Amino acid sequence: MTDAPVFDTKVAVVLRDDLLPWQELNVTAFLLSGIATSEPGLVGEPYRDADGTEYLPMLRQPVLVLSAGADVLAAAREKAIGRGIPLAVYTRELFSTGHDAANRAAVAAVASADLDLVGIGLRGPKNVVDRVLKGARMHD
Repeated sequence: MTDAPVFDTKVAVVLRDDLLPWQELNVTAFLLSGIATSEPGLVGEPYRDADGTEYLPMLRQPVLVLSAGADVLAAAREKAIGRGIPLAVYTRELFSTGHDAANRAAVAAVASADLDLVGIGLRGPKNVVDRVLKGARMHD
């Protein structure tokens, strides 16, 4: 076994603290898909078991899952944008849409400050991500 790599970045998903369990899982999956596709090299090599069966690759680094109230999510979105940290957003309206084009249209119809965020996902330098997510807590 090799030593675990030390990452200079942090990947985090922040979920609104009033979501139902199925909503938490749905939001987390969608937000991580945005992070995984945001930059080449974030996804590792395919997995293989001892029999040689191949499985899909996954993100190369751990993901923190946090929770917060609506005000902390809104502030984190604003701070991330202000610091140039790319992020994925999931709004409450997306629970009622059925495909990607409808999702993008639902977000496009609302001004940034008025987005009803139920989750955000981001990846950036550890110290910046920590400051952006101030007030969020580990999901329990």
